[in-house]
Amino acid sequence: MAGRWIERWEPEDEDFWRAGGERTARRNLAFSVLCEHIGFSVWTLWSVLVLFMGPEYGVDAAGKFFLIATATLVGALVRVPYTFAVARFGGRDWTVFSALLLLLPTAAAWLVMEPGTPYSTFLLVAALTGIGGGNFASSMTNINAFFPQRHKGWALGLNAGGGNIGVPVVQLAGLLVIGIAGAAHPRLLLGAYLPLIVLAALCAALFMDNLAPVRNDTGAVRRAVREPHTWILAFLYVGTFGSFIGYGFAFGLVLQSGFGRTPLQAASLTFLGPLLGSLARPVGGRLADRLGGARVTLWAFAAMAAATGVVVYASIQRSLPVFLAGFTALFVLSGLGNGSTYKMIPAVFRAEAGRRGLAGEAADALGRRLSGAAMGLIGAVGALGGLGINLAFRQSFRGAGTGTAAFVAFLVFYGACLAVTWTVYLRRPAGSAEGAGTGPRPAYAEV
Repeated sequence: MAGRWIERWEPEDEDFWRAGGERTARRNLAFSVLCEHIGFSVWTLWSVLVLFMGPEYGVDAAGKFFLIATATLVGALVRVPYTFAVARFGGRDWTVFSALLLLLPTAAAWLVMEPGTPYSTFLLVAALTGIGGGNFASSMTNINAFFPQRHKGWALGLNAGGGNIGVPVVQLAGLLVIGIAGAAHPRLLLGAYLPLIVLAALCAALFMDNLAPVRNDTGAVRRAVREPHTWILAFLYVGTFGSFIGYGFAFGLVLQSGFGRTPLQAASLTFLGPLLGSLARPVGGRLADRLGGARVTLWAFAAMAAATGVVVYASIQRSLPVFLAGFTALFVLSGLGNGSTYKMIPAVFRAEAGRRGLAGEAADALGRRLSGAAMGLIGAVGALGGLGINLAFRQSFRGAGTGTAAFVAFLVFYGACLAVTWTVYLRRPAGSAEGAGTGPRPAYAEV
């Protein structure tokens, strides 16, 4: 190692792994989680800040939904360049830089959060917070390179779950501020995050490493773009992660607009769902390691459709307890699905390499190349699902004053995700034992 660069990294070699590789990978994972956690908190700041925006701000419910949708959109778009920055600059170096970059949107929000600020200024600052969403993509790409295939579900699930917990943590912090100081003091929340951002960047600089074997591979990117599985998995990730982040952004505002909750009442309820969903993500990854990611993803979508049916009923009946039960279940199930879907990415591309006649290290290498390149694209498209959810809520509340129509649309989408998972990854095709010169098609049930 020279200047925090590791020249040799062979996690699939069990002797290398036991001799110190595992210890190094776990250390990098721990501080990756910390930095990604802060990134998620900054990305989802506006899910809390809109609760501080009373009538004196002059922003209606549709305008607030558009603020959080803007942050979601930017967070999705920056995931693509963030993914490739790891290989260009090194995982450690990029983590330090991207963490320090979070100071910009947080300080900007601190400056503008007061009545009388033009809506266009709020919109610009909300867009700036989107850069926190990019930290997820670079973090997941980096950690994917550190761990062997047999531990990827657990490692990626823990990395993402620890980051996702940034959503309920910032919401709990907002609840604390509203409960103690009142809804007129959003700057207390923002001021608390500024030193935390500096601390996260310092820890990354001191304790993380760059992997020299990880290099930008434009050929892999081009191949990943042409791979149908990239876009199929992105579609499924819209259903899992798009649901988690979209609901995380919108939950408090839905409670205010649909059930007449005050800012304090909404803030006291919004954190539980994202917290449980974040904790469920590594569980979904672990289950996928044991049972197969496709199976766990299928079960998750079936259960999400059922939970959405409960939410539709509760929305029509205006039953807050039933609504909370169904909505919390959606968070937990989306967390499980996040873990299992992300586990599928490296496994599917490894299986595809085998399908093309490769074996052993050659198949492992191709699987790593394609999955590493595809992760940024899949993560970006998945995050756009959060944008779709917030825009659907905005239109539903603008047109009917409730979120019922949006939830019906989500129910239909989960049914489509379930059908795609079954058809592509679990259904045994007719005549699969015979291929027109290509041999048997492998089953994807274990991916």
